[in-house]
Amino acid sequence: MTTKEILEKYKLIAVVGLSSNTWRASFGVSRFMQTVGYTITPVNPNETEVLGAKAYPSLDEVPGTIEIVNIFRRSEYVPEVVDAAIRRGARVIWMQEGVIHEESAKRARAVGIEVVMDRCILKERMKEF
Repeated sequence: MTTKEILEKYKLIAVVGLSSNTWRASFGVSRFMQTVGYTITPVNPNETEVLGAKAYPSLDEVPGTIEIVNIFRRSEYVPEVVDAAIRRGARVIWMQEGVIHEESAKRARAVGIEVVMDRCILKERMKEF
């Protein structure tokens, strides 16, 4: 599946590492995605609400469907996020620019999850639409 197909098909994004600090990339990227029609669910144990949405401490605690897991964490934290995404039945793991974890990507793909690695979801959205 291409990034364009992913962004057309899936609209529910759980953003792991989303911060309420407006100067953080996670905030700006998520705010943009929200304004173009995506539903953003913040996942950060240090937040209670970001961009008007209730924040959850972990993916396991997010209610309902998770389509895209957008990871704004350092690469060493990716394995635990991918494990949770697999448990939750996520459709896509999206690792932002600079976030790379080949073994976790391989594990996710093995169970049928699409993986985008080391790419900015905002830049891809701007490029494709």
